[in-house]
Amino acid sequence: MIVSPLDTALMNKNTKYIPYGRQWIDEDDIAEVIKVLRSDYITTGPKVAEFEEAFANYLEVKYAVSFSSGTAALHGAVFSAGLEPGDEAITTPLTFCATANCILYQGGTPVFADVCPDTLNLNPEEVSRRITSKTKLVLPVDYAGHPADLEAIQKIADAHGLIVIEDACHSLGAEYRNIKVGGICRLNVFSFHPVKHITTGEGGMVTTNDSDLARRLRIFRNHGIDRDTQQRKTEGDWFYQMITLGYNYRLTDIGCALGLSQLQKLNANLERRREIAGIYTSVFRQLPGVIVPIVRENINPAWHLYPLRLDLDQLQIGRAEIFRKLHGKNIGVNVHYIPVHLHPYYRQRFGYRGGEYPIAEAAYGQLISLPIFPKMGDDDVKYVIKTVQNIISASRK
Repeated sequence: MIVSPLDTALMNKNTKYIPYGRQWIDEDDIAEVIKVLRSDYITTGPKVAEFEEAFANYLEVKYAVSFSSGTAALHGAVFSAGLEPGDEAITTPLTFCATANCILYQGGTPVFADVCPDTLNLNPEEVSRRITSKTKLVLPVDYAGHPADLEAIQKIADAHGLIVIEDACHSLGAEYRNIKVGGICRLNVFSFHPVKHITTGEGGMVTTNDSDLARRLRIFRNHGIDRDTQQRKTEGDWFYQMITLGYNYRLTDIGCALGLSQLQKLNANLERRREIAGIYTSVFRQLPGVIVPIVRENINPAWHLYPLRLDLDQLQIGRAEIFRKLHGKNIGVNVHYIPVHLHPYYRQRFGYRGGEYPIAEAAYGQLISLPIFPKMGDDDVKYVIKTVQNIISASRK
């Protein structure tokens, strides 16, 4: 590939580090947090319910219950769904370990099923093959922000009396057949980590249309304590009862104030992510040596990640070397994910040796996540594109 003097100048000029993702905090966000810091409540105050209501309204669901992290929200969802020791839950190996760990927290057993070759989401056919008499839950993950095949998974779950928990931590604002994710499954989990679509610092949310599940979620995040209104009227405002083993998983008013402010910017953030993804795809689909992400019909992804796959048969070097070269140009690419079953803990506890889930494992060897976040400037996008083009072109066989 011929590199023009202009391209060389652009690449030499751009020396700032571009991460794969990052938060965007502006003065409005800071002002809202300061208001809470100056108020009477910095936790367990009015901003919690305000944020939950606004979030539920955005997703057009009845209930939203906030948590201190996406992981805590996953744990709460699994608890409220009734997973107990000895139960099994089916999920994908191509996810962050928290998706599987939350099953272990409740004494259950994670059962992995391989992913679809195109979207890298949980394959419904593989789910069907792994259902046993012990199966209670299915946890699909909306990988990179592309919703899983929710209709097919729900159909399988309904046939076997299973609950589906959608791990939508990547997909806030995504649409599945013109419906926003968050109200499609019985329970739906979101994350507000700084690299996600909105942030509360750390934080998470579970949405549902089931009042009983919402109540269980609220009790679980508050030490297992039930503050029944009628009993408090009878016994006194001081009265409370711990009715189950819960955790301190509450999100603060500080975080909720930030979340409320961030929520107002969500649509604009989604628009920018989709714009960047569209530019990447239009360019990289013409670049031999890489494979762009697939978007299925009637899906509008949220693009938490832009997972480019390397066509290693066309390249002289492997993913690790390309990763190193991109970091050498101050492009903070990442890899999402090492399949969960290949982590030492899961290997040692469950005896995984590798090779159990060939599609997920093969994808892992190819994946490299490019920078994509709302505050990326046009020059940053151009720099990433040009750098990837040059490195891939120079690496082809």
